[in-house]
Amino acid sequence: MHNSQTSHLGAVFALVMAMLPATLAMAANDKAIEASKARVIEHWTSARMRQAIPRDFVIDAKGDGYLRKPDGSFEPYGHIKAAHQLSTDAPAPTAKPTSPSGGGKGGGKDGGGDDGDGGGGGGSSADSTPPAVTEMNPDEAVIGASHTFAAKVTDENGVKSVSFVIYYPNGVNSQKFTPSKGVDDVWSITINGFTDGNWSWSVVAKDSGPKGGITGTTGPVAFSVSTSAGGTITNDPWDNDGVVQTAAGRIYFEMPYNDGWGGFVCSGTVVTDGTTGRSIILTAAHCVYDDANKVFARNVLFIPNQGQTSGDGTDLNCGNDPLGCWAPSFGAVDVEWTTRTFPNNIEWDYAYYVVNDTGAHQGTATTTDSLETEAGALPVSFLTPRYNESGPGDYTHALGYSYNDDPNFMYCAEDMTTEGSVNWWLPSCDLSGGSSGGPWVQPMDIGTGSGPIISVNSWGYSSSSGMAGPMLHSIGAACVFTMAKSTDWLAILNTDGMQGISVVCQ
Repeated sequence: MHNSQTSHLGAVFALVMAMLPATLAMAANDKAIEASKARVIEHWTSARMRQAIPRDFVIDAKGDGYLRKPDGSFEPYGHIKAAHQLSTDAPAPTAKPTSPSGGGKGGGKDGGGDDGDGGGGGGSSADSTPPAVTEMNPDEAVIGASHTFAAKVTDENGVKSVSFVIYYPNGVNSQKFTPSKGVDDVWSITINGFTDGNWSWSVVAKDSGPKGGITGTTGPVAFSVSTSAGGTITNDPWDNDGVVQTAAGRIYFEMPYNDGWGGFVCSGTVVTDGTTGRSIILTAAHCVYDDANKVFARNVLFIPNQGQTSGDGTDLNCGNDPLGCWAPSFGAVDVEWTTRTFPNNIEWDYAYYVVNDTGAHQGTATTTDSLETEAGALPVSFLTPRYNESGPGDYTHALGYSYNDDPNFMYCAEDMTTEGSVNWWLPSCDLSGGSSGGPWVQPMDIGTGSGPIISVNSWGYSSSSGMAGPMLHSIGAACVFTMAKSTDWLAILNTDGMQGISVVCQ
């Protein structure tokens, strides 16, 4: 995490400065469009749009990153390992609460379970210490009907197994669940079906030491459940219109893929920037910069409010989308995203596309060529949002253009918690690929479809529900935004639609 007490800004330009030909083409609405932007729009033929796939990032139980393909298979990202499924195939318990991944192991009365790892272990004189358990979540918190339970478990001999034991409010019943290991030794599982009341939970962990290892159990940690703070929406069409409907859209772009360049699709949202002459789209960094191949995206195209197209779905025709198409001039990412490879850079998965207010639009006639003027914009908040609270204060909407629901604009909504120390987490969110980069709004004004954006759709686990988002209150997100608002157009190469800056924030 960046030190919030420093605010030095700098830019490392990915490509050198170049001047472009001043040739202009004419857009469908008779407004002039810059020649390079016209080439980008012409590049996206119907065939290329159909072949574009979501840039959908997931993490497996071993902590490795993958690109989830439209057929549900996993392609290694930045490595060559086969994906390890996050959850087990054990049947879900019949009693509540339950885990959507089937991680429950049946209820006991003492939290020890039935698999023999709830008591003391054999151990040896060389190892008498059980695994260390820290960062338990929840910890004296109020949760809703669904929550992602997590704990960091470490041991010098390695950790052999971890179980979470949930103790019911009646003080008698308990139920054991088997979490999966994620990044930074954090074990987690999403558990559904809680009812109002005072609950508690423990972590049972066994190490991999000699003679069967040593098992330890934490003392019960209390938490409360309140299910009155808004319902849980996993993946529904957004039918409330408003500003978010017009400001959010699909982003088409190309990145290296299969020994060439391949088409991808993400989501993004026009945000209020307070500048003149440009509009800014907030999205995920993995929709702007390929951190495995170390290049910026090329041939970037933004289609706002594509959900209300008069066509059957996404197609070449910018004239049947309510606001037409815009071609950004460059992207801006945090240098920390570029110098690491997913999932070691999840903290910095935020980025911006910058669109010139002249010469970048084609398609449906609009009053002006300013994207922000025509589509509207949501404010982006760099303040710490609310999370793990009782009541509706942390109720959060995540929205995006899911690939499986083309052309619908989809959303999930529930109380927000954390995943590890660097990500927000919506434990029941089931937005499909293509929604990456879409906005998290807290609080959402349903009447106007507006509110501050506090994060974006970033990544999920390989075989369970849930969506993570970066913490935009970090100094980096605001710093990169400042550079996106102020960088000189002429400092960006734009001969083939591949351009951007990586910003150093300290």
